[in-house]
Amino acid sequence: MADLQDEPHSVGIGAEDLPAPAVAVAAGALDRAVALLAVHPVADGCNTLVRTLHQRPYHDIETSDTGVDTDIPRLRAGGVGAQFWSLLVPSACADVSGDQVLSDTLDQIDTALTLMRRYPDSLLLALTADDLADARNRGRIASYLGPVPGRTLTDSLGALRAFHALGVRILAPAGAPWAREELTPFGHEVVREANRLAILLDLTDCPPTVACRLAGASKAPVIISNTAAASLNPHPGNVTDEVLAALREANGLAMVTFDTERTGDSLHAVADHLDHVRAIAGPHGVGLGASFGTGPGHPRPTGLTDPSGYPRLIAELLERGWPESEVALLTWGNAQRVLRDAEFTSRAAGHRR
Repeated sequence: MADLQDEPHSVGIGAEDLPAPAVAVAAGALDRAVALLAVHPVADGCNTLVRTLHQRPYHDIETSDTGVDTDIPRLRAGGVGAQFWSLLVPSACADVSGDQVLSDTLDQIDTALTLMRRYPDSLLLALTADDLADARNRGRIASYLGPVPGRTLTDSLGALRAFHALGVRILAPAGAPWAREELTPFGHEVVREANRLAILLDLTDCPPTVACRLAGASKAPVIISNTAAASLNPHPGNVTDEVLAALREANGLAMVTFDTERTGDSLHAVADHLDHVRAIAGPHGVGLGASFGTGPGHPRPTGLTDPSGYPRLIAELLERGWPESEVALLTWGNAQRVLRDAEFTSRAAGHRR
């Protein structure tokens, strides 16, 4: 069984292979960052490339292209070893019918699975926590499907079980009628079934009251796949200290995004948000969810315009005094832990049944 102690397959990344830095970092810190990422690569909680490719199906991600900010060369240059591929529909589609949301979600799942088949030497569909380490050790990027929209679940859990059979491992309750202002009785059923199936709940964009209720109701850890600290920037998509404290209590994970509107316009601002989330949620409660996967024009912090910027961010954290052990949790360990804990909860639920 593969675990974090296994010897990773080297992908040949060095500080000299990175693009010219837009943000100055000490050469020694950058070398340390690259060395650390070779052993503890980034498990990124959010990338919307699947939605982008669904609209542009002939795009080749084996070569860099200015038309989109994510491709295999830049993922490798940034030390990304695992990627959660978001399958959410755009927020502008909030008024679209539930049937249309379900249809769009299934189309995106098909696009994601096609992506795995098209690039088997680089991407590996991941269904379990063991797959995370196995992919890393084989020099591939572990690919998790999800989140999918909770709005696709109405009065039946059949859709959730069908998503699981298709490989989905993350569900986003935000916007679902069973998790808008309160967690309804059906919402509690969804939480129990997600726990039984080892499907993570992604609380991104949930109202604070509902987020805290979901965190408390779930027996498995919950995540927020892309967010930032509301205390530093009161953006409506950013997480409050109350929710961060609830995540800490529930052994959950808040993954910080690279979005200028939510974090500020520099790598240093993103590091400030990571510092704050770490202080409130704890070293075991902070992760990375950049929200790459978009085309030109999406505002990104200077130095973090695409996945290749990860080593410079890690170097900044090392210069701020983060211990390497806690950086390893940030990049890799915390994501693997929540996946393993979700599977443990699932096995326990199976024994009870």
